[in-house]
Amino acid sequence: MGEPLIECVPNFSEGRDKDTIDAIINSITSVDGVSLLDVDMGADFNRTVVTMVGNPEAVLKAAIKSTGVALDLIDMTKHSGEHARMGAVDVVPFIPLSNSSMAECISLSKRYAKYVSENYGIPIFLYAESATNVSRVKLPDIRKGEYEALEEKLSKPEWKPDFGPSDFIPRSGVTATGARQVLIAFNVNLNTHDKSLANIIAGKIRTSGVIMRDEKGNKIVDSDGKTVRNHGKFKALQAAGWMYDDETAQVSMNLLDHTTTGLHDVIEAIRVEANKLGLEVTSSELVGLVPKQAMIQAGNHYCPNTEESNENKILQHAVHGLGLEGLHEFDVNASIIELAVRRSGQ
Repeated sequence: MGEPLIECVPNFSEGRDKDTIDAIINSITSVDGVSLLDVDMGADFNRTVVTMVGNPEAVLKAAIKSTGVALDLIDMTKHSGEHARMGAVDVVPFIPLSNSSMAECISLSKRYAKYVSENYGIPIFLYAESATNVSRVKLPDIRKGEYEALEEKLSKPEWKPDFGPSDFIPRSGVTATGARQVLIAFNVNLNTHDKSLANIIAGKIRTSGVIMRDEKGNKIVDSDGKTVRNHGKFKALQAAGWMYDDETAQVSMNLLDHTTTGLHDVIEAIRVEANKLGLEVTSSELVGLVPKQAMIQAGNHYCPNTEESNENKILQHAVHGLGLEGLHEFDVNASIIELAVRRSGQ
């Protein structure tokens, strides 16, 4: 079967100070058995997303070491950025890849939370498959109010951390960790600078859809007082309108389960909805890495020869069909998890 592979994608609340990120990265690469696959450093978000892959124990060690460095160097009292955040080490997900299981990743997340809370004294919430409370399954529910609301939130019994103290620690904030499926961050650009149009399309396709309103613009609620929503086209999809640059609006998405909703599914739906608004899709981008299976699925969709068995050709059909070469050259060997691991010699 081969050695089990685990992916870990820690998000650090620093995207402008290269020295800080370099120190965090060095702590990861110092661990044997771990391959660093991607470092996505964003100045506007003031956030860096790191992708590492390796055997379970090595990945856990690297996650702990990088957390220690980040907590030492990042001061949340001085942090500002566009992305929702609540801690210096904002979220640390563990993700099963080949020859590994969700149960193993849940165990890793709890071991991480126990060690970090005991050694660094910070509050930690468990989310996703590791969650012990239904109100903590979704990361946005935990992040609600962000860093600024933490002091009040931590004072409430229902927000007692799963590990660590209930104290608000201004410098470090709170960390969330858990186990989840591979999340694909996929953005589709449009030939418009009007973000509201991208938001309209996002509302049509995302799972949560849009809030229903009456003729006066007020939210419609049901008999239980819950807001009524017109759900979107796809399951396991988060989406919102965003700006790629000053001239380009985009539909920014997280595919939570690519076996349920694939890359080709969402971009084709966006092309249809964009056409209804007199717009066109100009390009797309993946943030971070993507599992090979997701690209194979897309390649098979766009491949004119259903008998095609050459994996590289299928992958190139996916790249072209998804518009991934529109912004810059797309290197499948650097952008697909399994190929990147193979190239690194892991």
